[in-house]
Amino acid sequence: MEQLYLYILLISILSLTFILLTKQSKKLQPPSPPSIPVIGHLHLLSNKQPLHRTIQDLALKYGPIFKLKFGFVPVIIISSPAMLEECFTKNDVIFSNRPLIRAAVHFHYDASTIGAASYGPLWKDLRRVSTEEFFSTIRLNLLSYVRVEEVKLLMKGILNVTKVNEFVEIELRSKMFECSFNIIIRMLTGKRYEFGENAEGGEGADKVLHDLLKESFELSGVSNPIDFFPFLKWFNFRNLEGKMLELKDRIDDFLNGLIEDCREHRNDESLRKAGEKVPLIYKLFDLQDSDSNRYSDVFIKGIIMAILVGGIDTSVIAIEWALALLLNNPKELNKARSEVDNCIKNKDRLVDESDLDKLPFIYNVMNESGRLFPGGPLLVPHESSEDCTIGGYHVPKKTMLLVNAWTLQRDPNLWEDPLAFKPERFEGAKTSKQRYSFATFGHGRRSCPGEALANRVVTLILAALLQCFDWDRVDGMDVDLSEGSGLTMPMVTPLKALCKARSDMINVVSSL
Repeated sequence: MEQLYLYILLISILSLTFILLTKQSKKLQPPSPPSIPVIGHLHLLSNKQPLHRTIQDLALKYGPIFKLKFGFVPVIIISSPAMLEECFTKNDVIFSNRPLIRAAVHFHYDASTIGAASYGPLWKDLRRVSTEEFFSTIRLNLLSYVRVEEVKLLMKGILNVTKVNEFVEIELRSKMFECSFNIIIRMLTGKRYEFGENAEGGEGADKVLHDLLKESFELSGVSNPIDFFPFLKWFNFRNLEGKMLELKDRIDDFLNGLIEDCREHRNDESLRKAGEKVPLIYKLFDLQDSDSNRYSDVFIKGIIMAILVGGIDTSVIAIEWALALLLNNPKELNKARSEVDNCIKNKDRLVDESDLDKLPFIYNVMNESGRLFPGGPLLVPHESSEDCTIGGYHVPKKTMLLVNAWTLQRDPNLWEDPLAFKPERFEGAKTSKQRYSFATFGHGRRSCPGEALANRVVTLILAALLQCFDWDRVDGMDVDLSEGSGLTMPMVTPLKALCKARSDMINVVSSL
């Protein structure tokens, strides 16, 4: 009798599964390439070119929305402004979740940071606190002195390795990383770290954090096999799980040390005098005093980790691409430099954030650079929380959504002469059509909260570089604009350029 009941139960489960599959198959599905059992379409992503280019090739064949399977995970990929708008207006709440990938579990405190948390009360609290205490216009204005001071130090550092009447070849990525790193870390904690020969002991916190972030990026992303074949973690596949756990402990140790060090200096006289200009972490300590359960150390570490991950490399990459494009387009380079010179006619000071509204062309250069070379060519993945319809196609619950911003922003149907560098295309207010053709910072509830900060940092640094130095290409050859791969999209070869100090700015920079 027992066996009969089990047999009936098995037949019922199989019948129900068949009915559900048959019902779903009748709904209009997005086009999809032929797949291989178990691995799905992962074999299509195994070639050597960057993932966003592979996906663009598929979009040219299957259209602006198509369906893939990464192992056991269903994925839809879109590259259409109409579908982008549909995803992040009508279906914005549905696509406000993030896929629960192993990197989010290990590096983002069980997916409890603003970038990794599921949509709900915790995420709303993280977003509110981050926006009010770090990314709001009021807080950005209060902490503008940090950005201005770090840009001054960057200009001074470049001046030390240049000459007045002679071009010198320099590599910029490391110098811009130092500037971006200290801007973020000072706004977060008030600390500043020296790099290179000035670093204490040679293995300072700057290098430790840089290495931790670099390793976390390498172990993160949609390319981790464990995310698509969960059973692989039990086989320690390529030792990924072990590496993640080891790195998780190192990140946690670093952040614990950072928090405790700041806590010890909480009552310093300098912090009391700073008033509202105190770094973010001290605002978080105040919240913790009011509700230690809600604003635990994990909450604080989660906010710091998310800002570090999202705020350092992205700015470096944006500045590097923008300067590379200007070097390859001398007419636009001269126009940008003239705009800065006309803004500060007396040449008796360095450009600062109060000047940015008077530099529309520099701002357009930043937008055009971000259009051609977005820091994240594939936006951070979303996941549907329930069934929905996109472009008339059925999208089941628990489907990963990838937006190919790189393809969208180079679409010849949306942009005139899309591969050309034309900053003037961003003149004037953005139209609704252009809004959804441009997705560098994402859209909807999960759009990047750091857009205003990124705009200030990148525009200020670029303007200062043009104000203080003359720039040219090495050997007169165009800069190689080949893209690297990964979560962000750096230049394959770090930018090297010829740099010469401008004679009328030497005294200004030297006195900073």
